[in-house]
Amino acid sequence: MPITNHQVAGHAFLRHLYADEYFPDEVLDKGRAILLRLCERIETEPPPDLAALYALTQSATEEFNLLEAEFEAVGSEIETVAREEIAEDFWFVASAYGFADADVEELIATRDW
Repeated sequence: MPITNHQVAGHAFLRHLYADEYFPDEVLDKGRAILLRLCERIETEPPPDLAALYALTQSATEEFNLLEAEFEAVGSEIETVAREEIAEDFWFVASAYGFADADVEELIATRDW
């Protein structure tokens, strides 16, 4: 399903991480796919409130939790820079879909990283 939100369609997810060789593109591609699937879910079934949005973002966060092992397998990790970049992209998604008042920590409350 193509993304219809113009802000999201033009956004370069995980941009700063792709620019850093420490983070392998093949794992970042999976992270980018998680964020795009989140956007597709929001567009397909728009959350009526923040609680519903948090349920969607926390599910996507759990997918990022599973990526940690893949980062480690190639000598990388979801460390401070990556945590901040991922969190910023979750907040970007919330904001782009009308939830600018979302709490970034609540968006990613289920994180292990």
